[in-house]
Amino acid sequence: MDDSFYVDPIGLAGGLALWWSNDVHVSIIIHGEIFIDTKVSSSEDEWLLTLIYGPPYAEEKQDFWESIASLRSNNSEKWCLIGDTNIVASSEKKLGGLPFNAVQAKWYFYFMDSSCLLELPIKGGTFTWSNQRSEGEAILEKLDRILVSTNWISSFPKVTCVLDAAIASDHALIILLLKGMNKRCMKEFKFEAKWLLEDDCEAKVKDSWVPVVNCCKNLVFGRKLNKTRSKLRQWCRMKGRNNNLKEEEMKEQIKFLQGK
Repeated sequence: MDDSFYVDPIGLAGGLALWWSNDVHVSIIIHGEIFIDTKVSSSEDEWLLTLIYGPPYAEEKQDFWESIASLRSNNSEKWCLIGDTNIVASSEKKLGGLPFNAVQAKWYFYFMDSSCLLELPIKGGTFTWSNQRSEGEAILEKLDRILVSTNWISSFPKVTCVLDAAIASDHALIILLLKGMNKRCMKEFKFEAKWLLEDDCEAKVKDSWVPVVNCCKNLVFGRKLNKTRSKLRQWCRMKGRNNNLKEEEMKEQIKFLQGK
């Protein structure tokens, strides 16, 4: 990225970072310990972007949402708000741990209603955070969200939100695609169970799942996974071409037999 802005942490707690490239102009309007409020300008449009980190403590949630609401004097501006809200909005957005707390969620909904914002749906999964434990100790929650005003949506009618893998963090990455999803580039990878019937599938996985050197320990799994995914895609395309050739040959044989 070409430029950046930071809110320093207090000791080991908090801290925010924002990076952007030169194809947009970002002006910092105001910032605090748990938010960065900006104006984003490009050749196509101009809008307001607020990055947030909601407090995890129940007694601070009301003050937080009231302070974020005070950033906008009216509801006529194009506004997009992204970040970790630290709010579970419904029981369907939580799995494991303590029961859903509706009292904590009320300030979030009050903020949305008073600011005339909508929550964008996210493709690719229900939960954005986990405690990274397994079986009975696992806790999964949707804490990260993107909220937008209706006139912001009018400027980006094809907008799409995609949930990517959580590799080096306990939060999954949210990708906001203003012009929509490039289906060719962003096609979702799915492992087909029928591949396990192919003798060479296991060999492809073993060849791809090789040790990764000169890489941070937290990224090793992600690198192996990406390489394996790429190899399986190539193998699948080749398999498909071979299968198509076999199908054409079989059709020709059927035609010949039917002709006799």
